Parts: sequence; C-alpha cells; structure tokens
Amino acid sequence: MLALKAENISKQYRLGQVGTGTLSHDLNRFWHQIRGKEDPYLRIGDSNDRTSVGESEYVWSLRDINFEIEQGDAVGIIGRNGAGKSTLLKLLSKVTKPTTGKIYTNGRIASLLEVGTGFHPEMTGRENIFLNGAILGMTRKEITRKFDEIVDFSGVERYIDTPVKRYSSGMYVRLAFAVAAHLESEILIVDEVLAVGDAEFQKKCLGKMGDVSKGEGRTVLFVSHNMAAVKNLCQTGIFLNKGCIDYTGEINSVVEFYMSNYEKGLFSKHVSFPVQNKKSQILSITNKNTDIFTQDTLVFEIEIKGSSEPNKEMCITGSICNMEDVRLGSFFSKNITISNNKFILEIPNHNLTLGKYYLNLALSEGNVIKQNLSIVDAQYKCIGFEIIGFAQSNDNSVFLSWNPNWGHNYFESFIKSV
Repeated sequence: MLALKAENISKQYRLGQVGTGTLSHDLNRFWHQIRGKEDPYLRIGDSNDRTSVGESEYVWSLRDINFEIEQGDAVGIIGRNGAGKSTLLKLLSKVTKPTTGKIYTNGRIASLLEVGTGFHPEMTGRENIFLNGAILGMTRKEITRKFDEIVDFSGVERYIDTPVKRYSSGMYVRLAFAVAAHLESEILIVDEVLAVGDAEFQKKCLGKMGDVSKGEGRTVLFVSHNMAAVKNLCQTGIFLNKGCIDYTGEINSVVEFYMSNYEKGLFSKHVSFPVQNKKSQILSITNKNTDIFTQDTLVFEIEIKGSSEPNKEMCITGSICNMEDVRLGSFFSKNITISNNKFILEIPNHNLTLGKYYLNLALSEGNVIKQNLSIVDAQYKCIGFEIIGFAQSNDNSVFLSWNPNWGHNYFESFIKSV
C-alpha cells in the first residue's frame, strides 16, 4: 500500500527581498489564468545552484520530482546543502504547497522539520504535547495514554510545566521528537534536527525511528548528513542534486553514488592551502605512494611554513575517517622543529579495509609527552585516498594503543624531515 506519492512536483521561488511575488506579477498571472494560459513565470527560472549567479530572479528549488513510498518504508533523503531536501519535506508535510504537481498521502503525518516546529513558546511542555496531538488529529484520550511515555523518552520531566521558550535548544528538540515519534501518525518526517541533541539522545532517536519503521510498520522519511545513521536506519534512498532527483534505489548504492559525486576534488595527489598570516602553517600535503594505495604503509609528504621561533617544539597530529565521517583512529608524531621544511608522514600497519578514506591534519605547538598541545593550524578533509589491495606483511597489529579517556584508537605513525 502506498503511503506517499509525488507526481511531477516542482517548487519555484522568487529571489530578492520579496519572496512571494509582487502585485504586477500577481496581476500578470491572473490575466493569463482567466485567458486559460500557462503561468508565464513557470517558463523561466534557473536551476537550484547556490554557488553561481543566475540570469533569472526566479529559481527552481525542486523540479519534476516523482517517487512512490510504500507503507512501512524507511527512506533516507540525502544531498548537499541547498539541494532541496528541506523544501521537499515541507511540501510533503503540507507546510507549503508545490508550484506544480500533486502529492498524495495515505495517513496522518507527523513532521519535525526544525527545532520547535509546531510548538507555542508561551505554552508549557505539557500543553504543547496536547496541542501537537490535536494538530495531528489525535483525541485527548489517545494523547493522555501516550503522555507518560513521551515525557519519559524526552528526559525533560522536571521542566514539563515550564513554558518551552525557557528550554534550551536540546531540550526543545528532545520534547519535539518525543511527541512526533510517539503520537500515532502513519508517516514520520524528520529533517536534520538530531544534530542539536547530545550523543545519547541521537542514539535513542535512531533506535526509536528504527522501532517505528520496522516494529510498528509506520513510514519514516529521514534527512541527514550523517551517512552512517542513514544507512543504519533506512532501506531505500533518494539523492537530490540541484533540485532534481539524481539517483534512487537501495540505500547503500545511493550513499555510494552520493559520496562518489561528493568526492570529486578530494581524491587528488596534491592538495595545497592558501597561505595566511600565521607563524606556522600547513601549506600542502601530497600522497607519496600513488593516487591509490596498494601497500600496508600510508605515506604522505607535508610541507609546512616555518615558525618565527625555530626552537619551538611542534608536532603533527591527525586522524583518518571513512567517507561517512566516522573517525577510525588518530595519530601523533614525535616533536619536530620546523623552518620551511618538508616532512614524510608514514602510517604502517594501519589495517584499514578496502575502501575510501580521508585525512585530517593539525600542526600543534607543545610537547606530546607532556600533553600540553595547542593547535596552530588544522586542515579538515585535506586529502582523500583509496585502498584497493595490500602488500604482504608480517605484522598483524592494528593500533598502537587504546585510550579509554579519548574513546578512540591510535594509529602508529612516524615522521621524518625530507
């Protein structure tokens, strides 16, 4: 049974200070309408590319979107900032209406589009629970039955009779998500709001959405930039790019397609950074093996702008992450003294599996042993690399050490001057 169906939906916005049109444009539209003509402004408009200046004052936030979602499906909607993800959810939630096309829904929709959606700031948390339930079409009896469960899940019991305008953003989203997830709607729509909550609450929310989809048979639409969370929760995915659907299908293939699209420019042999007015700075990093590693030792060449204090203790620290932004391990070098030098960074016995990764790098002042480091310059996602095979190795060790206070692994690493 279909839960949602989008049929050729598009959404057009007018750029500038006036976002909903002008009187002259409205009269022009009306004149064309009474003559049975097409809206003249639907024939113009640029694609939704936020990085370039267009020729038209109209932009298509979404263009010709078609999909069908079955009841009980968990669907991840992914894409870059400005791709149209939030606009699509607003259309599905009926917050705004499409410029063209039709949306068919089967069942009540609970949406969480941003922190505090549907909450009245002057009302207490208790009153807002009943208000949200009434908006969703729930009876008072149904809301009362779920009330204790909602409050317990949200973890804001102490503040339940306090006006929500006095809540922190984290408390706000805790209560809002608890209401949306527990009241008995057939379709749950969640935008990128879980980032406001702490790690414990994010884990709790993902578990609840999994229960809602798999256990209760309700439909979930989930927008997030956390690819690990999307893959863990959803079975199918939709990749939006510049307001259009570029790819749909099984979630792992959609995420892989998105990441390969995103990776362009990251996977290069040499990455340089603009020189700024810093005493010390990472200027560039080069993959010294090949564009693709086939060995058990990762090798990078790092060029560093020298310090005005040549005897100052420095060290290089960093981490390796997968393409879903999950940090797999960190490393730090011995202390070095720099003065317009190049260094070779080696990470042997990394034991990374086949796949694509990226490197984060930081230049710090201080002594590693004394743990008094102060970051001077840092480069996030400074270079990407792919492992497609391995050389023979006699050492099967994975990590140098495990530090429970830091909560992640350390890679063994070596650094030397060129």
